[in-house]
Amino acid sequence: MNDEDKKYFKSLLQKQLDELIDEALKTVSGMTNTKDNFPDPTDRASLETDRNFLLRLRDRERKLIEKIKEAIERIDNDTFGICEVCGKNISKERLKARPVTTLCIECKKKQEAREKATGS
Repeated sequence: MNDEDKKYFKSLLQKQLDELIDEALKTVSGMTNTKDNFPDPTDRASLETDRNFLLRLRDRERKLIEKIKEAIERIDNDTFGICEVCGKNISKERLKARPVTTLCIECKKKQEAREKATGS
């Protein structure tokens, strides 16, 4: 991977990271600054359901943040874009679609087939 590609992907990943962290901060701020006190149990239940959904979403984003940080580290270590299983280059098209990926398309297909066969 050339330097221009590395800069492109690092910039793309950093932008995604910044957006996710900004959203997480908004969520924390929104949950700590609200003084929601609903006397109606239905309204309270609705609020709790919305909060639980938002927290599950943020937990998924937290995992993505870790993957993004790892991808940026791989760029810095010159291992970005190399499949962890077979050692071949991951196509730029795949990296553009999913820049945090660590598997080439062939290895990913094999992994998914194994998961489907074992039911996990």
